[in-house]
Amino acid sequence: MAGARVLVHVRRGGAGGAAAFGQSVTGVFCPAHTDAALVSCGLERGRFLISDVPFPGSAVTVLKRSPLCPAKLGRATPGERGPQPGVAAAVAVLLEAACGRVLLTRRAATLRHFPGVWVPPGGHLEPGEELVTAGLRELAEETGLRLEPGTFSWHLLGLWESLFPPALSWGPPRCHHIVTYVGLRSAEPRQQLQARLCPSPCEVSAVAWLEPLVLEAIAATEDGSEGSGSGSFPTDLPATVGITELSADGFRSSQIPTGILLRRAPARGPDLERVSTGTKFALGRWRAGPGQRDRE
Repeated sequence: MAGARVLVHVRRGGAGGAAAFGQSVTGVFCPAHTDAALVSCGLERGRFLISDVPFPGSAVTVLKRSPLCPAKLGRATPGERGPQPGVAAAVAVLLEAACGRVLLTRRAATLRHFPGVWVPPGGHLEPGEELVTAGLRELAEETGLRLEPGTFSWHLLGLWESLFPPALSWGPPRCHHIVTYVGLRSAEPRQQLQARLCPSPCEVSAVAWLEPLVLEAIAATEDGSEGSGSGSFPTDLPATVGITELSADGFRSSQIPTGILLRRAPARGPDLERVSTGTKFALGRWRAGPGQRDRE
């Protein structure tokens, strides 16, 4: 996390440059009243480029921001750390076991950004790394899981514009990322993957393998919406979900109310234990399947 970071660049109509901290990257490619655009993205000369037209090595996918995104309202003044170098590129991985369950982690309470929030393993893209390589590295660093070549397949889910705090009512932004969500499908059963878990306590406080029914419900709880979201909402959800918590004595199996994972991001006041808005976006893309992912 402390090393050099890959910065995001944008190009539209043949012109562009480095993305500016606090200015919406998504807004470069979509009208002000919308929050998503179909873009081409990829690595180019040590930078992560997002463009309105394809370029060598690029992939087409959806770039999206939250309806509450501070950058959507215009240039947001950086917070306590002063001027920022730009917008950093990050990678997060949705790891799906052979049974269809997906791994999420609860961020440690001591972290500066999004403490106690449920997310997939992920972090900054480092110079010289490919996207999948970065995702596998972050998966290993945060959970101890190392996937051997030939034991998994992968696909690009989409790009998410992430700022913290996620709403201006919480204060000025202190970090600004474009997160590339990658889906990894392992050929191994969940029990085999679980047996190799060794989460880093400085980054992770709990892990959970969530079943597709619960994941569908999470994806349907769209943040920034008063309704039930854009997807159908399952009615036969379990009352609780099983998680594995880290403690001073090691691992401990526990249960939390399913409703905790269905919470929306509060517009103001203290944050809550919940699934991050970007994770909900990624889960929606994961559920859509290959035939629908690049239709917006």
